[in-house]
Amino acid sequence: MTRQMITSRRLTCAALLTANGWLERPVITLDASGCVQKIESRAAAGDAPLMDLGGFVVPGFPNAHSHAFQYAMAGLAEHLAPGSGADDFWSWREAMYGLARRIAPAQMEAVAACVYAEMLRHGITAVAEFHYLHHAPDGTHYADAAEMSARLIAGAKTAGIHLTLVPVLYAMGGFDRPAKPSQQRFLSQSVEAYRELLAAAAKAGAGERDFVLGRGVHSLRAARAPDVKALFAEPFAGPFHLHIAEQRQEVEDCVAHLGKRPVQWLLDEVAVDRRFSLVHATHIDADETARLARSGATAVLCPSTEGNLGDGFFPLKDYVAAGGQLTIGTDSHVGLSPLEELRWLDYGQRLRSERRNVLCARPGDDSGELLFRGVWAAGQRALGLADGDYFAAGRVFDALVIDEEHPAIYGKPAARRLAALIYAGDASVIKTVLRRGVEVVRGGKHVREAEIRAAYRDAVAKG
Repeated sequence: MTRQMITSRRLTCAALLTANGWLERPVITLDASGCVQKIESRAAAGDAPLMDLGGFVVPGFPNAHSHAFQYAMAGLAEHLAPGSGADDFWSWREAMYGLARRIAPAQMEAVAACVYAEMLRHGITAVAEFHYLHHAPDGTHYADAAEMSARLIAGAKTAGIHLTLVPVLYAMGGFDRPAKPSQQRFLSQSVEAYRELLAAAAKAGAGERDFVLGRGVHSLRAARAPDVKALFAEPFAGPFHLHIAEQRQEVEDCVAHLGKRPVQWLLDEVAVDRRFSLVHATHIDADETARLARSGATAVLCPSTEGNLGDGFFPLKDYVAAGGQLTIGTDSHVGLSPLEELRWLDYGQRLRSERRNVLCARPGDDSGELLFRGVWAAGQRALGLADGDYFAAGRVFDALVIDEEHPAIYGKPAARRLAALIYAGDASVIKTVLRRGVEVVRGGKHVREAEIRAAYRDAVAKG
């Protein structure tokens, strides 16, 4: 099955979500590249032929943190191995390294295409890939430094998703510790080697219209402090990403080696601003919470993965109250639904506080509205895309058509549609997913599902 090009460039729907609320029965005019030219009322549009999308239309969700290859091990680490003792993030990491040592370039492409197609099916239209499988399993370099980056780009193109590729600097096995054999394929021996990797990745993505290149550091424990400062001080227009403060042990080790907590050190030593995305930031104190909120950076939270790994709870309520920006990622892909991520982002706080609607500061605030709008805007920035109105003129028309007849949605007043979607919805509420005005998901299935899944099965069978 091939993608169905929308022949009419004039569309309508039951209602369209805008920055100012729902616009009932709009007419949306797209240009040949799938970007919005204008949105007007039905009366203003006249009697020209329209294609009716047949539902409520919202923008596609961003996914600000992905490790595509880890989709191949989702569900395989949910048992206690004999003789392993207590199971935690660090023991899970060793299991993940086992997969990381085996996956070959062709397998990477097939797994990436599959997980990206599944993201689209769940309503994600743009993803930031936090990429560190740069080299061959033994650490030797491929002839093309961007071999694995190119495979991710190809997988994204096959699926039809926007890709923000973030190749990251990874130089050590821990604070002042050499890398283990299992980490060799991740390593850049110097900042200069990492710059060469970035240049190769930029070349691999040249000409791709749905591609943004970011840069980042895997974590403070995996890079030398002077290199972190040098890298983040360089002029760069794209987004910066790094893992930080995910585990208590990481915080304790950072204090022992750098004399400060991870987020404290970063805010003291680097000019952190809205270009930065701090992934997890689970274990931050009150001062770090307030300072991070003031910096304009985005906290990227991955509730299903953080719950799966037993990471802990981010201080969401205090961070939001301080004006902090946040978005979501699916990380290890034990869950792929942005609706589930948003629910558990909120439910974790409700369970901790034993209160409901903890994100609402004023009477009349709606948790669904706050989550959707805040996460979407911060997600655009995290991916290096423009925020602002969802469907402003010139913006790519990436959209979800929500089934207005679905029991979770039907009859809900306009002011509660987003809350109904987030708190009661799942993938079945999404009728159609459009990328640049083109259907990539129809009737709950990706339009290239058969071939993508066949390639994935073959990749997994090869181990």
